[in-house]
Amino acid sequence: MNHPLRLFRYCPRCGSTRFGSHDSRSKCCADCGFTYYHNASTATVAVIFDSHGRLLVTRRAFDPARGTLDLPGGFVDPGESVEEGLRREVREETGGEVAEAAYLFSLPNIYLFSGMEVHTADMFFRCRLTDENAVNAADDAAELLWLPREEVCPTLFGLDSIRRGVERLTNVEE
Repeated sequence: MNHPLRLFRYCPRCGSTRFGSHDSRSKCCADCGFTYYHNASTATVAVIFDSHGRLLVTRRAFDPARGTLDLPGGFVDPGESVEEGLRREVREETGGEVAEAAYLFSLPNIYLFSGMEVHTADMFFRCRLTDENAVNAADDAAELLWLPREEVCPTLFGLDSIRRGVERLTNVEE
């Protein structure tokens, strides 16, 4: 396996080229001693069912996995709690407001972005919207769909953790 920081050739503190492997997930500068660890980024996933039992899914507007199905969510910004990030991402992608959110489970993922592997810990939440009729696709979502449970097909979801999460969700009764 390649080192997760293989593309980082220079020390971010002093600019030295003597920025080498420290262990399997960190690099250390031989000149200034700076050590950088590659830790997982936090991401949220909203599992939203409407009053008819249909699942709210998005169609991805951009790569990775452009055109495939997804669930609303995304990266938690620095300074945000996971719950704040969840609410912001749902608002940005659907225009909907989260009334309630309950943690379900988490899955690891590798998200390819700008040629880099971003390791994430994707946290899935069961959400209820304040108004399930007031949603419209925006931001990273090209389209929103309310899918009846029997039409939810995990293989149509382009991101690995989302596909595995949908598989897990479709094997559990509501």
